[in-house]
Amino acid sequence: MSFRLTGLRLFQSSLNSLPSEKLLINTINAHSYNIAQKDDLFAKALQESDILLPDGISIVYAKRLLEGIKLKKIAGADLFLYEMNRLNMKGGSCMFLGSSESNLEFIRTHAASDFPQVRVSTYSPPFKPEFSDKDNLSMLKVINSEKPDVLFLGMTAPKQEKWAFQFFNSIDANHICSIGAVFDFYAGSINRAPEWLIKLGLEWFYRFIREPIRLSKRYLIGNFKFVWLIIREVVHR
Repeated sequence: MSFRLTGLRLFQSSLNSLPSEKLLINTINAHSYNIAQKDDLFAKALQESDILLPDGISIVYAKRLLEGIKLKKIAGADLFLYEMNRLNMKGGSCMFLGSSESNLEFIRTHAASDFPQVRVSTYSPPFKPEFSDKDNLSMLKVINSEKPDVLFLGMTAPKQEKWAFQFFNSIDANHICSIGAVFDFYAGSINRAPEWLIKLGLEWFYRFIREPIRLSKRYLIGNFKFVWLIIREVVHR
């Protein structure tokens, strides 16, 4: 097994304790754990994150089962709100890299109302499986011309995590955060689960019942695969 939850360093503190230095911040859930089994670069990006957040109740339970470590689920949405509130208090800046221009327009509008003290910039990269060298240079040029305090990446996993990992040293930003679907949640193109379902650890179920065809492989087959892989870790630890 190339990627294991056992021994993986996950964030156990409050987001308020995040240092202000340059950090690569990623999240892990059952879906990304499954992908990392067959994607070595993605696995390395997760393993070498400065901060890896347990964004999934299944990860929280599995970590407790494997190592007796009690974690609190911290979603990408939680990270987003923490960073935006922090930036709003100090008058900082952020950039949203990813998604469509229409989504980014909604994000800019909402952010101007919700976080008026934050300087927001956006960039919609080409929608393709892999970026060319020209694409990468263009993205880096835009980011580094803005020098945001926080760079939010919304290009879906595992592309966003691998891109941030590969170009970390070339990015002029302090916190580099892969938050994926949060772009859609904040833009309003996809509704997030009600708070009571989130507290019950059923946010995944809410997303599944809203898009059962698209997400059946991820949540039905994927969840069974995750359980099987964790059982293998228990047996071979």
